[in-house]
Amino acid sequence: MSEDFYEMLGVSHDASEDEIKQAYRDKATEYHPDVSDHDDAEEKFKKIQKAKEVLTDDEKRQLYDRVGHEQFVEAQKRGGAGGAGGAGGAGGRGGMGGMGGMGGIGGIEDLFNEFFGGGGSRARKGDDMVTRIAVDLADAYHGVEREVTVSRPERCDDCGGSGHPPDADERTCPECGGQGQQTTVQQTPLGRVQQTRACRRCEGEGRLYDETCSTCGGDGQVRREATLTVDVPAGIDDGQTLRLEGEGAPGERGAPSGDLLVEVRVKDHPDFDRDGADLHYDLVVSFPQAVFGDSIEVPTVDGSVEFDLPSSTQSGRTFRLEGKGMPKLTRRRRRESYGDLFVHVQVYVPESLNGDQQEALADFAEAGGEEVDPSQGFFDRLKNSL
Repeated sequence: MSEDFYEMLGVSHDASEDEIKQAYRDKATEYHPDVSDHDDAEEKFKKIQKAKEVLTDDEKRQLYDRVGHEQFVEAQKRGGAGGAGGAGGAGGRGGMGGMGGMGGIGGIEDLFNEFFGGGGSRARKGDDMVTRIAVDLADAYHGVEREVTVSRPERCDDCGGSGHPPDADERTCPECGGQGQQTTVQQTPLGRVQQTRACRRCEGEGRLYDETCSTCGGDGQVRREATLTVDVPAGIDDGQTLRLEGEGAPGERGAPSGDLLVEVRVKDHPDFDRDGADLHYDLVVSFPQAVFGDSIEVPTVDGSVEFDLPSSTQSGRTFRLEGKGMPKLTRRRRRESYGDLFVHVQVYVPESLNGDQQEALADFAEAGGEEVDPSQGFFDRLKNSL
């Protein structure tokens, strides 16, 4: 027997929603395809996503607990293969793993209708939402957890998202006869075209109520602030987007919620220029260092390293320090996979020299066969030659 959704996340059957979300975050950190070394990471990540999607939705979880794992999964498979073209989410778009179109499921159909709004109406998945966070280069190098607070619509607690009080009087919608949808047939040059839409009067519920919820005004949703934890993986680049499954706006009548898209802004660094996984650094050295060579400390995002500057280094020369750049963020990233640090050498020419320095450089120039007079612009010529 295959493991159920609770076992996939490693939680008990009476786990709270917060415990389930925390377990999902732990598992996602381990199996996310962008950072995991497990061969089956992508498959396991999809499974824990599905488990979290079902177990954090009260209506889906009630149905899952009632019919059991095997029947629930089988209903998904059959629903994805027929009716509505497998559109997903109780007949809506991209919802519960292709659960649209309940034809052929038999007795389970009544249970789905009971929990997800019957009458064959097409419940729509919730909208995606977008927010932004900013991290510095060190956070992008090591990876970091960040909290984001978003204002989003959530299901009204007072009416459970129905839009009416639980004790409101109800009656069958006369427009659709309780089906929640209306079918029209049109004759076109290509033949008869049948189109089915949600009933406008009852908005697909099949029932009309004599009261609306005073808290949400009949919308079934209220706006609240939610604080969420975002796992920013090592190697994230400026402008990339992270997706938090099911943390967007709620869907209609039990359809899955949308996702929260988190756009990541990586702040500019005062010392490094970034090009993908590679970094560029300008190293300023003195004239003697360039001539004789030197052992110099060069900064990296992860601390300083020793760099041996060879003798006779020309200004503008570039050196490559392999593996001293940023982590490479790929679908199958292995450990110790990093970009490079390119060190661009610039020889510093002082603006002014004392008497001893002038005399020493004059002697140096004369030893090379140059006749110079420090008072006649020698140093300007020296600067131009470097």
